[in-house]
Amino acid sequence: MITPSSKTAERPSARRHTADLFADFVEREAPNVPLPGHATARRFDVLTRLGRLDLSLARLAEGHLDAAAILHEVEGTRPGPGERWGVWAARPPSPVTRATRADGQWTLDGAKPYCSGATSCTHALVTAEAEDGYRLFAVDLDHPGAEPVDGTWPAIGMAGSDSLEVELRAVPARPVGEANAYLDRPGFQHGGVGVAACWLGGAHAVAAPLYGRGTEGRLDAHAAAHLGSVDMLLHTGDTVLRQAGDDIDADPSDTRGAARVRSLRVRALIEKVCSEVLEHVGRATGAGPLCHDEPHARAVADLTVYVRQHHAEAAAAELARLVTTASAVGEGR
Repeated sequence: MITPSSKTAERPSARRHTADLFADFVEREAPNVPLPGHATARRFDVLTRLGRLDLSLARLAEGHLDAAAILHEVEGTRPGPGERWGVWAARPPSPVTRATRADGQWTLDGAKPYCSGATSCTHALVTAEAEDGYRLFAVDLDHPGAEPVDGTWPAIGMAGSDSLEVELRAVPARPVGEANAYLDRPGFQHGGVGVAACWLGGAHAVAAPLYGRGTEGRLDAHAAAHLGSVDMLLHTGDTVLRQAGDDIDADPSDTRGAARVRSLRVRALIEKVCSEVLEHVGRATGAGPLCHDEPHARAVADLTVYVRQHHAEAAAAELARLVTTASAVGEGR
């Protein structure tokens, strides 16, 4: 008999499993992943591979790698041995995280939502509102004032990402860069493409049962047509992502001002790939894999949640504004 307590135990178990995978990745692989601007396509390959394996793991790995890139870009530093970093930069209208300075020391107060790796990260880069603007701070999560709030991530999709709200009470914080530098730096756009690399890995995972049926010769004509469409979509996503990595390597400091347009284009394309792969695979395979193939059902749930990080029509409208300016048109066509 399944009791209520055994049901609720499933999510913490998934969270612990992902946390163990994350710790292993940080120790064994993360130090060798290239920074943006240095073999960036290989960096994206790592994120896509992790997304195929486990999107929650990819989310945590992407946060750690992004934090390492930010620290290197802004300060010339890197995470220390045994440190697992997140980037907690959600900025909804509420709640608000505030930074105050007294006697030369910054502290953070307030709630921060969507903190992936809330119980498995040792450190985080946290954005907060300060008197002089929007700032980024490095925080040691061992401080007793940094407390994950149980029950604030009841999601089924991306359950293992451990994206709890974290309550901050007078937590000491070290500023990373000047006010507004977090959003203005070129690496912010490069990191946005890295997130899309994770999404694409999730789309590959969702498509796996359909490819499997094709290999086994179990596709009718309609399902085969769906697989052909899926393969075209995934190949397009892989190709565009690889080209984006090469373009970043050619201009890592964004001297040509193309990074924002690139990020918007790639993220929109990969979001479209993910949405259409979900649709094609569901139509081709029916409910069977969703009901009986646990990894596939989890991949579908995870991707459905994660890809909604994309700002959809708002991002498309911004892209339209940018590409209709003279400078953007000259760069992008």
